[in-house]
Amino acid sequence: MIACDQAAATAASLATRLTVPSPRELGQTAQSLADGAAGIALLHAERAHASAERWEPVQAWLTAAISGHLSVAMNSSLYAGAPAVAFAVHIAAGQTRRYTAARTALDQAVATIAHRLVDAANARIDQGEPGRFTEYDVISGLTGIGAHLLAHTPGDDALGRILTYLVRLTTPLNLDGEELPGWWCSHDPSQGNTAEFAGGHANLGMAHGAAGPLALLSLATRAGIRVHGQTNAINALCAFYDQWRHDSPSGPSWPQWITRADQQAARPAQPGPARPSWCYGTPGIARALQLAGIATGDTTRQNAAEQALAACLTDSTQLAHLTEAGLCHGWAGLYQTVARAAADATTETLSRHLPTLAASLLLCALSSSGRADGLLEGDAGIALVLHSVATGAPATGWDRCLLIH
Repeated sequence: MIACDQAAATAASLATRLTVPSPRELGQTAQSLADGAAGIALLHAERAHASAERWEPVQAWLTAAISGHLSVAMNSSLYAGAPAVAFAVHIAAGQTRRYTAARTALDQAVATIAHRLVDAANARIDQGEPGRFTEYDVISGLTGIGAHLLAHTPGDDALGRILTYLVRLTTPLNLDGEELPGWWCSHDPSQGNTAEFAGGHANLGMAHGAAGPLALLSLATRAGIRVHGQTNAINALCAFYDQWRHDSPSGPSWPQWITRADQQAARPAQPGPARPSWCYGTPGIARALQLAGIATGDTTRQNAAEQALAACLTDSTQLAHLTEAGLCHGWAGLYQTVARAAADATTETLSRHLPTLAASLLLCALSSSGRADGLLEGDAGIALVLHSVATGAPATGWDRCLLIH
């Protein structure tokens, strides 16, 4: 009870600090779900829907998010531009009739963007060339847009086209006579061209890697939305994770990425588990695999994923890598991922870890200063998860933008 009370008080304090938009959340970042007004609007929408708090902050942040020219450029994504604003407006509306006209206009804009991006992605695949993870991933690509469509306009044929594209993405790519995963990237994990990543890489994380498409395909299947080849694609992605799984006394883990040299050696250079965060590491990957097991009725896979996540939570070496409270890289993302996985789990093992994770999140949130304001790496995301600690599962489903639900 003390942890819940402290979580509620800290969440309220952070939300109060973020009541009024400041100049740094306006301008170019206004339409950002990651670090701008669109993402901060989620915090106030969740609090308003969950406990009938004032609606004025929600309205203020949504107004800030749409204060400039709405971006429908080819680099629009779930976290930037029209899709980010659409997600925020839908979350704010909830099951009410608020913002009906705005939602209709935004839905049309997002569908148009999705069709254009799918066309470009299919053209790239037709040429047999490797792509960039910004084509498909959760943060910048079609998987993220698909997450929004699945949550808010699942009947739109744009979602079906994205799922069909992701199925196609699992077809192996042949480069210089070598068979590589279809989502192989031509660049390094920082989107550069460093020597270590000559020949590109395949990313395994939830934010930028194959775990995102796996989660979206699985969640769509679970919702009864299927396209031709969807189950085969899920199985192909799971087989990829089976191939690169590393078992150790501290539990299973996966590399953050594999290079061309790793592929040729059939062994990753990464010596052990990385930071147990949502974006990379065991938590996001394990949640995607758990969702795949649920979607396909594979209880063995589901149980293995839950055991991998539980083992991660008892590994002090992995947990020591968490040095911040944030949603993307820190304790908040870990807590929210585990909470969603625990709600679907076949045992109570994961649920038993939640109080300890909440305490670690609170400690880190209270001891940190000088953080950003936004959703992914700032106080808005931390406050949202602390609100979940205090009240339970989100009232609005804001964490659908993480593809863990």
